[in-house]
Amino acid sequence: MAGSDITKDLIYDSVAPDDFESMLELDRYNDRSNAFDKIIAATHDHFWNPLDPKYIDFSTPFDMENEMLVPEEMIASMQTVYVSEALSDWKTRVRFVNQSVLRSFSSILHGEQGALNLSASLCHVLKDQGAQEYAANQTREEARHVTAFALYIKARWGRPVACGPALKDLLVEIVGAPQVYKKIVGMQMLVEGLAMGAFATFYANIRDPLGKRLLQLVMTDEAFHHKFGKIWAERTIPHLTAEEHATIEDWAAHCFQTLLFNLVAPTQQLDLYAAFGLDADRVIAEMAQIMTDDQRRETMREQTNIFRVLVKTLLKAGVITERTRAFYATYVDLDELHREGDQMVGDDIAAEGVRYLRAINFRGRPANDGLIAAE
Repeated sequence: MAGSDITKDLIYDSVAPDDFESMLELDRYNDRSNAFDKIIAATHDHFWNPLDPKYIDFSTPFDMENEMLVPEEMIASMQTVYVSEALSDWKTRVRFVNQSVLRSFSSILHGEQGALNLSASLCHVLKDQGAQEYAANQTREEARHVTAFALYIKARWGRPVACGPALKDLLVEIVGAPQVYKKIVGMQMLVEGLAMGAFATFYANIRDPLGKRLLQLVMTDEAFHHKFGKIWAERTIPHLTAEEHATIEDWAAHCFQTLLFNLVAPTQQLDLYAAFGLDADRVIAEMAQIMTDDQRRETMREQTNIFRVLVKTLLKAGVITERTRAFYATYVDLDELHREGDQMVGDDIAAEGVRYLRAINFRGRPANDGLIAAE
């Protein structure tokens, strides 16, 4: 897509979505990158089927009426005096916490649907066969995530809730973007990074064994998806002109800012407050007093904080420069992130998940022990 994309490596060369004729070029069939071969070859290592109870059994019970899925300390609005006092009855508190978790898992479900469509769209535009095959594999894996989260939500709540307007707008923007760099930075780096942070946080705190297993299985896939964005950064960022880097850096900052200030904002959950007879304006006002920049900085000190994971992803990829450093430094210590290793939050959980899947998939057969998570 000459003139609309920033391509520094032929493996990310792209065409217009409706230019199928370019896929029939004879020379193209002899030019296949091996950059993604390890990820593609490892697909069988972390295969799982959400419809097969030997991997995950969605009939596993949980007492949704009397037990909170997560500690109420994880629900920001429950930390306000108004909401805490208004919901004094135990079962009402349980229902409010679990309904809050429904909104989080619904957002995850919608994000997985966005990742599915985006991966499929990459199959239409990427010319390199290796990149195409990787995108096709990811499409398959995102499809099972949509199935799995839909089944979990059905088992625990019956049906999901609508996608929040901020997340919906960003997903529509990313999936529909004609530029590959927007798709990769927006989805493969930021939204996937966001997902890994969210999965790790819920994995550490969720009291439902079924939900815990689901999160780990999904993370075994997501660790590989994040690797795709890392390969793009390694082959692209060092070769950008100053103008091109600024374009990508500004796009990343736009996505991050949209997610930071809107994803978990109280304005995105007006239906929840209404369902419990709460005054939304009062909830929002008290939440504003709690969620100060100082509080955001404090929460971002936690390794699994979703926004900390996003900043680390961008920093390690070389996207953040002095141009935007001050913006991110408002919330997180960039020097501390820089000193940390390249391992991402959730990698250990994903690696353990791969071992669990190998025990199922390779029972009685030797497995390739050289491939653990996103090597």
